[in-house]
Amino acid sequence: MKPKLRGLKDIPALKGKRVALRLDLNVPMDGGKILDETRIEKALPTLRYLREAGAKTVVLSHLGSDGEESLEEVARRLGERLPAGFMPKTTGPDAERATHELRDGGILVLENLRSDPGEKGNSTFFAMALSKLGDFYVNDAFAASHRAHASVVSLPKFLPGYAGLQFEREVKELSRSFRPKRPFLFILGGAKFSTKLPLIKRYLGLADKIFVGGAIMNSFFKAKGYETGKSLADSAGEDLKALLKDKKLMLPTDVLVNDGETRGARDVGKNDIVRDIGPASLAKLLSFIGESKEILFNGPLGAYELGFDKTTEAALQAMAKKGVRSVVGGGDTATIVGKLGMEKKLSFVSTGGGAMIEFLSNGTLPGIEALKKQITNS
Repeated sequence: MKPKLRGLKDIPALKGKRVALRLDLNVPMDGGKILDETRIEKALPTLRYLREAGAKTVVLSHLGSDGEESLEEVARRLGERLPAGFMPKTTGPDAERATHELRDGGILVLENLRSDPGEKGNSTFFAMALSKLGDFYVNDAFAASHRAHASVVSLPKFLPGYAGLQFEREVKELSRSFRPKRPFLFILGGAKFSTKLPLIKRYLGLADKIFVGGAIMNSFFKAKGYETGKSLADSAGEDLKALLKDKKLMLPTDVLVNDGETRGARDVGKNDIVRDIGPASLAKLLSFIGESKEILFNGPLGAYELGFDKTTEAALQAMAKKGVRSVVGGGDTATIVGKLGMEKKLSFVSTGGGAMIEFLSNGTLPGIEALKKQITNS
């Protein structure tokens, strides 16, 4: 039997103990200003639980890809919700001293993990240095747990490891998609075709229908021999041609191109750029939603950053109105859900983008395996 994750509530005694808490506070920023605070909001239940239990919470997170951005502003905004301090270092004597000096129930946010190359390099030395900051390790950064970084996979080798509240919920809710209610509809959009090909292959065996939109539909059009113009499209391969034979795979019959003109999927010109699915295809998708008892939605149907968000919004609103089990994920899709204020109208909105895709494809993540391996070896 596979070991189950140990959750936050399985930690025997938290009062006065230091908890190295891995969060995903990688919020979108522009000019030093936070554009969306969803990831801060998602961290609050675990932070409140630790605070109320009297733990000394040491927050570990990254921001951006290169480590050059500071978490100071994020710590300040977090501090508007719960009292929290900031330490402009990730490891070392000053950071260690600050963790010991925390009061019971206190929260301290350390500097951007990626400011140290040991984080992305999965350095054992860096993980050991981080382990000196806590008595327990809690991973509540599901969205970062598909990456084999030091704070995700190596730190649990040196501290007793547990899953945070949001992490546990992600695993529970996404796992339900492996045993869906039927009819089960999978709506797949977005642009990163290579990462979603394993997802399509797996869910052709699980879903009753897979409706493909976003830029990835162009790759299927290309495999069918259609003109895709100047649209983003991966080269057509034998894998795609084989998938096209499956009657569960549903492609748009019309699309929006350029500034919003409607074209048949077969009628795209050499100078056209496909932006979204067309009105007939949206109507068909809405009918699929109406027939379904469970829906999984990952990735927008159109180039929402260019204003082509109406089809995605219409599909989300139909899902919410239908009232069936509905799971939505992917950073861009979640952003649209937030803009519409629809999160409470859907069954679950995942914090994961790449992590959601990898978990749905493989049933696990490096961060999950790191926690389970520790249980097996204990």
